[in-house]
Amino acid sequence: MRLGYTIFDTALGRCGIAWSDAGITGVQLPEAREIETRRHLFRQFPEAREQRPCANTELAIEGIVATLRGRDVDFSDVVLDLEGVTPFNQRVYDCVRGIPRGETRSAEDIADELHVPEALHEIAQALTNNAFVLIVPCHRVRDIGGGLDKPSPNSGIISKRRLLSLEGARPHAGLTLFDALLAADRPRAS
Repeated sequence: MRLGYTIFDTALGRCGIAWSDAGITGVQLPEAREIETRRHLFRQFPEAREQRPCANTELAIEGIVATLRGRDVDFSDVVLDLEGVTPFNQRVYDCVRGIPRGETRSAEDIADELHVPEALHEIAQALTNNAFVLIVPCHRVRDIGGGLDKPSPNSGIISKRRLLSLEGARPHAGLTLFDALLAADRPRAS
């Protein structure tokens, strides 16, 4: 299967995107320097070659550019290459893709929606391994303690809080790990 990639400009810096004949394989948000964005993309997709994007990739790029300008974007027509993504992770990604712009959910909310309340660790792993940042908006899942505060390796220098602010989410939506640990240590009302 042929893999391609390109680097493109956004309001927040140069992003990268990789694709196969089956769909988008990964998105890399801007690093501090373009060479780092390229390096990160190449580490994930060493067989990809820089080339002109296909129509599906152009659609994804237009959506990413608009999202990073604060616009509301519907990525539902963007096809993802889910080869190698476990069925469970696909279910998590489908659930996360359904979270409306400017809203957040907790990992527990995702677990409840998927009817797997015991799978918080697996949900955290799925979100950490999300190669489709923005298209699968894992930034809309609030951070909590217990290892769920790990960002996607593809989020570059853009924080979850920044992405949520671009969407108009409330400031509390980007709960930090420190805040979550403090909340976990507080006694709960009975």
